[in-house]
Amino acid sequence: MGKQRVAVIGVGSVGSMTLWQLAKRGIEVVGFEQFGIAHDRSAVGGESRMFRTAYMEGADYVPLLKKSRELYKQLESETGQDLLNLNGGLMIGPEDSYKMKNVVKSVIDFDIGHEILDSTQATHRYPQHKFFDNEIIVLDKEAGAIRPELAVFSAAERAEALGATIHRHTEVDNIRELDDKVQVTANGQVYDFDQVIITAGPWTTKFYPQLKNHLTPRKIVMTWYPTHQLENYKPEKFPVFGRICEGISIFGVPTLEGSMVKIGSIDTFGDIEDPSLLHRDISLSELKGINGAVAKYFTELKPDPVRISVHMDGYTTDEHPVVGAVPNLNRTYIMGGYSGHGFKLAPVMGKIAADLLVDGKTDFSIDHFNPNRFSQSQILSN
Repeated sequence: MGKQRVAVIGVGSVGSMTLWQLAKRGIEVVGFEQFGIAHDRSAVGGESRMFRTAYMEGADYVPLLKKSRELYKQLESETGQDLLNLNGGLMIGPEDSYKMKNVVKSVIDFDIGHEILDSTQATHRYPQHKFFDNEIIVLDKEAGAIRPELAVFSAAERAEALGATIHRHTEVDNIRELDDKVQVTANGQVYDFDQVIITAGPWTTKFYPQLKNHLTPRKIVMTWYPTHQLENYKPEKFPVFGRICEGISIFGVPTLEGSMVKIGSIDTFGDIEDPSLLHRDISLSELKGINGAVAKYFTELKPDPVRISVHMDGYTTDEHPVVGAVPNLNRTYIMGGYSGHGFKLAPVMGKIAADLLVDGKTDFSIDHFNPNRFSQSQILSN
């Protein structure tokens, strides 16, 4: 029997980590990417992402995030790249918010290094922000900033160094599962594999159309703002943050390139009918919410962005990813619909993918990500 041969469809945040993890296990793995590696046409891009363990979305994510942080550090060690700056993170919001209750539960249940501050304490320590009396502020000491483009590039390059093959600028047209193999057709050429995993981000439903009612590509807008006090926004003084505000939720990252501060909206900017036709222009009306939040919640930033970038991600109806075997198929797996969570989870998702493909199971708790939760009778379209 020959070596197990696996295809990875999409070499982005999760796909690159899956290639790395499979190659580490000695699997003959081949990645297909319709663009270049670390391109900005999907969820990758924008120079930084938040990494946080005190999780607003639920404490059940914390074990995954702790492993993900460990794997980011491992990738740094293997590549010599600086990918994760753990400068801390502020989670900010109304004390009675269920998201802030999730944050507090996360830090207590999983012994995350933290401090819980009131608005007076937080104002003294972090004067860049304007805090309000009804807010609770949790300092997550295990949080920080990720460099997304560099992380994808590093994982892909490391995978190739370990024996993986990546077909760049190669669009997959079709995936067809047969009794004893999976056929992938890309740029008109047919490839045979033992297994395939779909990590195609916003293009997931191209290969898994039965998810169209449950997974939608959405537009993400990132914005950077100027200040005369840039020294106050360097990593050692300005932790990453996520904040629940009136009418909008925002996040921020310290200045990494030394001229402006990234403050963005966690909320998306509309659904995308066809991810291949992403419209990258932004109107002034679309920026009204985030500009207003910058004016209201910061003391030194000018509320008019000097840089804007547009990206997209796949969002599920319950905002949890789809991870596991495609229902009614034996050789096809899927990882998609990360709903804005993907980058911080990417390394551990690569490990989970390798677990499923090589061992048929994983020790991580992922039952709530099962594709079967949306339908018990979905079959991949051939």
